[in-house]
Amino acid sequence: MSTWLITHPDCLAHDTGSDHPERIERLEAVLAALEALEFDALARHEAESAPREALERAHETDYIDDVFNAIPTSGRTHFNADTVVSPGSGKAALRAIGAALQGVDAIQSGQARRVFCATRPPGHHAEPDESMGFCLFSNAAIAALHAQAVHGVQRVAVVDFDVHHGNGTQRIFSGRDGLFYLSLHQHPLFPGTGTRRENIPGNILNLPLPEGTGSAAYRQQFHGEAISALIDFDPELLIISAGFDAAAEDPLAGLELTADDFSWITDELVAVANYCCGGHVCSILEGGYDLGALSRGVARHVAGLMR
Repeated sequence: MSTWLITHPDCLAHDTGSDHPERIERLEAVLAALEALEFDALARHEAESAPREALERAHETDYIDDVFNAIPTSGRTHFNADTVVSPGSGKAALRAIGAALQGVDAIQSGQARRVFCATRPPGHHAEPDESMGFCLFSNAAIAALHAQAVHGVQRVAVVDFDVHHGNGTQRIFSGRDGLFYLSLHQHPLFPGTGTRRENIPGNILNLPLPEGTGSAAYRQQFHGEAISALIDFDPELLIISAGFDAAAEDPLAGLELTADDFSWITDELVAVANYCCGGHVCSILEGGYDLGALSRGVARHVAGLMR
């Protein structure tokens, strides 16, 4: 079984403006990095557009309507303080979700073993009834609920190594059977959630890290508490919220990871997937706002998925 790369040109039509951190150039940089010869073996696929019923598993109907009603016919509009939409944002969001669904379908049908979704807008801050943090819909959570509803997967884990806590994924997962959300993130930092007080055994595990955390401390926390909890949950499918803004160069946060760390994180997660669920991993791009660090991190991550 091959490793798939799923993306779509529509994701480049989500125009937030050149001065916005979550800008078109992010995805352009990622796709350029994945054109290197080492990625020739990737099976490249265009993302399908997600059906509305998939969104409704995670988000309230009125909220979905509000998002699409806010899409302008020209120019750009602030949907909220930090989330900008343009005429192409609706299609981009549906492609981003569709890529994640398609990745789950490919894994469950045996066509792919691992998948990387190079899409935008990101999703892990989107709550059932609220957009925030550059996110419109919760791509990873929707993919997990799709795996349960459509494929009958009993236990789905989402591991989130974005530097920001995925408050949206946590809220959607909280209290739901067969779902496990694991996040390592800087705290305090936007969005202000993700403390250990929010943990729910077997369902939510937050591992907050202080500003300045570097490779050694991060790896110790990850290899110890995170990996053991993930193995205890024993997922049938592993979904990754792959953010690369924990890199030392990133302008929006203060962790000190390197490209080698993202390679190491990927190897750790692939090893767990090999042990628990036949190596099945669907990884979805989240944050990362220094273009060089983002490109290097994604390249190391995808190379790890291909091993």
